[in-house]
Formats: sequence, C-alpha cells, structure tokens
Amino acid sequence: MADDAKTKIIPKKPRKWGLKALSGSGRPVAFVMLLGLLWAMHSDPAPFEFVRLKTFDFFQAQKPRELPEQKLVGIIDLDDESLATIGQWPWPRTTVARLIDRLFEMGAVVVGFDIVFAEPDRMSPKKVAESMSGLDPAIKSRLMNMKSNDQVLAESIARAGRVVVGQSVIDSQEYGEQGERPVTSVAQIGDPSPFLFSFPGMVRNLVMFDQVAAGRGVFNVLSEMDGVTRRVPAVENVNGELHPALSIEMLRVATGETSLLIRVKSDKTGIQDLVLQKQRAVIPTDGMGRIWVNFSKWDKDKYIPAKQVLDGTVDPARIRNKLLLVGTSAVGLLDIKTTPVEARLPGVEVHANILENIFSNQFLVRPPNALGQEVLFTAGMGLLLILFLPIIGARWTMAFFILSASSVAGYSWYQFTSINHLYDPSIPILILLVIYIELTYANFASEEKKRRQVRDAFSRYLSPAQVEKLAADPGKLTLGGEIKDMTLLFCDVRGFTTISEQFDAQGLTRLINRFLTPMTDVILAHQGTIDKYMGDCIMAFWNAPEDDAQHASHACESALIMKERLVVLNDDLEAESKVENRKHIPINIGIGLNSGNVCVGNMGSDQRFDYSVLGDNVNLASRLEGQSKTYGVTCVIGENTYTEAPDYACLELDLIKVKGKTEAVRIFTLLGRPEMRKDSRFTALEVEHKAMLAAYRAQKWDEALALLAKCRELGAWLHLDHLYDLYEERIADYRENSPGADWDGVYVAKSK
Repeated sequence: MADDAKTKIIPKKPRKWGLKALSGSGRPVAFVMLLGLLWAMHSDPAPFEFVRLKTFDFFQAQKPRELPEQKLVGIIDLDDESLATIGQWPWPRTTVARLIDRLFEMGAVVVGFDIVFAEPDRMSPKKVAESMSGLDPAIKSRLMNMKSNDQVLAESIARAGRVVVGQSVIDSQEYGEQGERPVTSVAQIGDPSPFLFSFPGMVRNLVMFDQVAAGRGVFNVLSEMDGVTRRVPAVENVNGELHPALSIEMLRVATGETSLLIRVKSDKTGIQDLVLQKQRAVIPTDGMGRIWVNFSKWDKDKYIPAKQVLDGTVDPARIRNKLLLVGTSAVGLLDIKTTPVEARLPGVEVHANILENIFSNQFLVRPPNALGQEVLFTAGMGLLLILFLPIIGARWTMAFFILSASSVAGYSWYQFTSINHLYDPSIPILILLVIYIELTYANFASEEKKRRQVRDAFSRYLSPAQVEKLAADPGKLTLGGEIKDMTLLFCDVRGFTTISEQFDAQGLTRLINRFLTPMTDVILAHQGTIDKYMGDCIMAFWNAPEDDAQHASHACESALIMKERLVVLNDDLEAESKVENRKHIPINIGIGLNSGNVCVGNMGSDQRFDYSVLGDNVNLASRLEGQSKTYGVTCVIGENTYTEAPDYACLELDLIKVKGKTEAVRIFTLLGRPEMRKDSRFTALEVEHKAMLAAYRAQKWDEALALLAKCRELGAWLHLDHLYDLYEERIADYRENSPGADWDGVYVAKSK
C-alpha cells in the first residue's frame, strides 16, 4: 500500500493551545471540580477545618515554642503530694487564705485561681456548730461568733489587692450566690457579641470574693471538635456581659489597666484583637475572639507544690515577681487537656502558655487574608494543571505538582518557624492532588478509548502482539514490510489423520483446541507471535512486532517446553481414553526452527491485511519441520538458529538440500537446555557424533559404523536410535552404490 496511507489511517493531531485548551482530555470536568472545591475551600466546612487544624498541630509538634529563660509565670500546684499531706480538695478557706498571704509575702505580682469558690465553706465555725448536737453551749456560742472561713479568705484577697478569682461558663442558667457584683472589665469598639462564644450562665464565686478581688476571669479551656485544645477564647459572652479569660484578666491586673479593649474589624467580619491601652499592648485573636496558643513542651519547673508554700520550704525566688496560677495537676481532679504538643497537659498550664506568649510576643497568628491567599494559590496552580497536563503529559505534570506542593508546604513552614504565622498547605495540596488525579484518569480513559478503537479496527488482521503495540502507540502503525533478522517456528502433529478417526467433529475440535492452547501459551509467554493456525499446524515467529535480541534462544526454549507440555497432554488424554474405553493414540509433533532475514509487515490487499512474514528463510523453517519425521527427532533447527543460540544442547543431523532449495543447509536437532549442554554424558556423545559424521562424509564406512555403535551406546538416554538407523541404512546403500569420489556429503531430501 502507498506510504501516504499511513497518515490517512491515523492522522497526527496538533496540540491544543489557547482558550480551546479547556475542552477535551477531562478539562471541563476538572475545571468544574476546581470551581466547586474552591467554593468549598472559601466556605471552610468542618472537614476542611479539621485537616487544617491537624496540619497546624503537626507544625507545633515539630517545632514547639522554646521555654523562656526568664520565667515570669508559675503554677501553684495542688498536686497529689499536697492533697495527700493537707487533705482532699476542697481545703478549708482559711488554708487558701494562708496560701495567698504566703505568696504575696514572698513577692508575687498577681495570683489567679483556676478554681471557683461558688459555695460557702462547710468547715466554717458557725456551720460546724450548727451541724453538731449536744455541743457545750459556751463552745457553741464562741463558734457562732467566730469569723467564717469565707470571711477570712475574703479579707486575705482584699489585703493582697492583686488576686484574680476564677469563674466558669456553663450551658445552663446562672449558678452561684445572688448579689451585686462588680461590672465587667471589658470595653469594646463595635459590637463583638455576634462573633464571641455565648453561654446562658456562669458558675460564679461567692459575692464577697467577687467584690474584693482585683479581677474575675473565665478559666474554661474549650477543646475543639477532635478534643484537642488549640485556641482559647480571650473573651466570652454571658447573657450580654463580656467576661475575659483568666490569663487575660491576670495580665490586666498586673499592668494596672482599668479595662481591656476588644476591637471589631471595620468590615464586621469578626474580632480584630484585644488591647491594653496604657501599655499599648495588642493581643491578636481570630475572628471569634480566640487566642491561638503557641504551646511549649510541658515544663516541670513552672510547678510549685502548694504544700511547699504552706510549710515554708519553697525558695522565695520561685515566687518573687511572678504571675502565679493556682491550679492542679492531680489526675483525680480531672483538669487534663490534650494539646498539639502534649497528649496530657494540666489545664492550668494552658493559661500559663498564654501569658508566656504575651510576655515573649510569640503569638500564633492566622493572618486575616490567609484563606484568600490560599484560595488564589490553589486557583492559579489548579488552572495551570488543567492547562498543561494533557499537553505535557503526566510525568512532567507530576513534577509540576510536586514543585507546587513543595512550594506551598515550604512557604507555610517558613512562615510558621520565622514569624509564627499559620498558612495552611494541606487543603491546597489536596485540591491540586484531586485535580491531578482527575486529569490523569481522564487522560488514561481517553487513551484507553483510543486503544480500544485500534484493537477493534485492527484485531481482525493483526496478530495480538502487534495490536497491543499499535494500541500503546497508534503512531507506530506502518503499512508494508521491513526486513528483520527473525526466528520462525513451524509445529505440526504427526499422524493426525489416524488420530482424527477416533473422534467425531465436535470431539476433534475439542482435541485440536486442547493441543493448540498450551502450545500457544508457551509461545506467547516467551515473546513469540502467533502468525496463523493451519489445521493442526502452528506458525509463529520471534523479534516482531516487538524487538527481541534473544529471539533464537526464546524460540528454542519454547520448543523444549512445548515438548514437555505435550507429555502432560498425552497423559491426560490416555487417562480419558481408558475411562471412555477408547484406543489411545498419543500426539506426536514435529517442530522446525530457522533464523534469518525475512520480510515482516502488513501483507495482503486493500480489502484485507495480515501481519505476517515472507521470505526464503520462512520456507526453510517449514521444510525443516517436515524433516523431523525423516530423522526421527522432535525438533530440527537451521544453522543460523544453532549459531544464535549456542548454549543449547544440539547435535548436527545432516547437510541437506531440502525441496525447493538448490544449496545445501546444515541442520541440527535441539535436544536440551544449557545445563544439558554442560552434562558430561552429552559432551562425550557430541565428540563421537561429530567424528561419526566426519567419517561418513569421508566415505570411511567401517570407521563410521564403529562410531555409530559408540553413539548408540552414549546416546541411549536421548532416544536417537531412529537417527542412527537412518545412517546405517545410508552407509549400507552407499557401499553398494558409491556416491562417487567427488561426493560432498550432502543428502538430497526426497520429501518436504
């Protein structure tokens, strides 16, 4: 067929550029997916936030905040040892008062309680007197007139002047003593209420404590959806009143500020920050008024057992000039939190971390425009993926994806480690990955469709291997032929007519299929191509359509395995014949192998093509198969095959002129694999066999017969009697009818 037919069958398509690039190759679907994912990213649903928070957790776990060299915050710990020594909690308020007095005597700046005193002390003298019957009237009267433990604590708080009491927000109505309390210490610019966490009630301290305390702070530490504490509300809304967090209130008292200022963004999208106006200190928050806590690892040096303060054994230097939180690390008091840095951290240390963040100015900040930047980056990279993947292919686009992912991850990590800014790389990377997978799948599906079309179009006239090659790269299709060095195989069943008489048409068809299937499997498994089936004959070749540098060896290996598979098939057929009470005639085959240059390609007419081979070496392979019966061997191979597969065990059969050939060819029989070639029995036989052929061609008949006898003995295990019988018959004939002095040892075949 003409060369220009190549481009007519499969024209080469130009690459798409410009606005049309958004059509085809899955691009429309990817574009819609990108828009949907960007909208979801901007809406920030819970799954997106969860992934983002886990990413920020990873950042903090990899690089926690370093512990400060100058410790300005301490924790008075109601630890297990203190509880064991002083007694179970709650302690008498007089003990708490004594604790406060001791702390301020040693120079504490502010003391804040991660505890609420919501009920009167049951150990007050008056309550003890009322609860005891039969008490001496004088003693009872004295007890009734004594100060209550709560009064003692209130006086201690008032005397200290810088005590912040804790309070807890709850999801139910107000709990605690009713009475007039000080006004909140939070001022505001704008209305922050819609953005703050709101609660209907609060567990408050006794009124006497609230009235004398320097401040009142909420100590609740709210965990997020996965139970991890990351952000703490700086201010909370309780029935319209704004209440600061315990740590923030302690800071206000320590700095002498009369109030905290909470500012709302001008665009009304959320809280901007908290301000201590006299100190000109700004505490950044997120839009809901939460502080991102920059956690350090657990710091045992912060903890001062309450027992040591009460018994006077504590070093005053650990108290002096510090903001002190009174809380507990005791597991039994159930104030243990999970943070990005520690799986189990006392809740009171969360407040200590917030204070240290403020003192060291090491806030974690999620910039207001962070989400917008992440959306823009994702949109830009996503569009580039959609544009380039179908053009430059999956491999280079994967490199582009990896570069993009590495860039956003590296930028996020740099921002975190250098200035404590939180940018999320996870959602952009996941979205880009989804787009990449969709485009890759669409590309794959498109290529599969093209391959399927090629298979459907050409499977009727191309070999399966050629169809797969063409399907993998349709541009490789060429009509016509090429000259290649190949190995050809012909395999035919001996005595098939006799065998066929044992079966009806259906049974014979099943038998042929049972024979052809394992033989075909062997050839295909060793990189061969089935050219055609001709009744009980198989024609195959190697080194086309795919290149195979070891084609001769693969063909030899296939021939040996075909012999082995035939033994198994004959065993099965023999067993079946006994069951069916039928005579068993074993299947015997002849195989011819020849290597050499042939023309391979699409042969045929304009109406029908066939991928096949032509040439003198093809005909010779067919003739060699026919000679296998003459020489009584299964496999006959040509000299080229013998030369190209030198490791296999072969013996020369003859110099022969086959039908249709004017020149003699040297032929061999293939007997075994390389391990047989090295077997001492075979090497001994090979020596005598070569000597026998040399004597035969030199017309030294007696010597040849003597060597034949040795060959029979040495080659008994290879069943070569038929071959040696043939040479005995020839020698006997030549003795009576001399071939002449000029005979070259060539035998002229009388049959195909």
